[in-house]
Amino acid sequence: MDTKVTTPTKEVIISYDRQTTIIGERINPTGKKKLAEALKAGDLSLVKKEALEQVAAGATILDCNVNAPGVNDVKLLPEAIKIIQDTVDVPLCIDSPNSDALEAGLKVYKGKPLVNSISGEKAKLERVLPLIKEYGAAVIGLAQDDNGIPKSTERRVEITYKIVEACSKMGIPKEDIIIDVMTYAIGAEPKAAKDVLAALRQIRTEIGLNMTMGASNISFGMPDRAILNNAWIAMVIDAGGTALIADAAKVLPAVLSADLVLGRDRFARRFLEDHRKRAAAAEAQK
Repeated sequence: MDTKVTTPTKEVIISYDRQTTIIGERINPTGKKKLAEALKAGDLSLVKKEALEQVAAGATILDCNVNAPGVNDVKLLPEAIKIIQDTVDVPLCIDSPNSDALEAGLKVYKGKPLVNSISGEKAKLERVLPLIKEYGAAVIGLAQDDNGIPKSTERRVEITYKIVEACSKMGIPKEDIIIDVMTYAIGAEPKAAKDVLAALRQIRTEIGLNMTMGASNISFGMPDRAILNNAWIAMVIDAGGTALIADAAKVLPAVLSADLVLGRDRFARRFLEDHRKRAAAAEAQK
């Protein structure tokens, strides 16, 4: 199953048989006071800076979210999209809980974007799916519904089928759907990881969809988060995760290691190239 997103000059293909895609998460004001204040002031200089740094760190798609208190995201989201597309040549994941802002962003986007997100919630499907169809975008579907994030594998899979069915009725093909099976922090829900991995495997086997998730969600509230995240990333990729929403600078070595072990890096070229870059950077700091 190939999910394609594009700019006018570049195509990124998300697929289990290809290298794992990293969706850079840092253009999002949630938990980032400095970025939130800049967006509130209409200042997009940090957005431009983050775009450059994330692509340099290995992100091949960038999430773009400007939703924060005091921000008119219907106005600012398309402005941010224009600036990012003028700065870097990678596809974008247009991210907003506001369907009006999503539409404003889709109108100015050049190429085929990814949209974050829909879910099994009836109201969200009705608001957002027509936009996905009209603008020919790919979309992330969250495996949650009006009852919230499920705890069981079975409910995650059931909601995924519901999303696929709703998309099919709208004329949106399966290859344009990426499922986020959602996870709780393992410190709060000890079975969270096992249930998510089982859902990934079942969805991959039964439906074949590409799948994503926030790479660090599992470790909230735990010490040594980077160690836990790296172990989790390898398991997620092996189970069927094909696109991780993450800080590329923090996760790239773990992603490249998993891809190498799974036979997705011919002659270890990407792994060795990243090793040389990190070694050169460490030497320059001496």
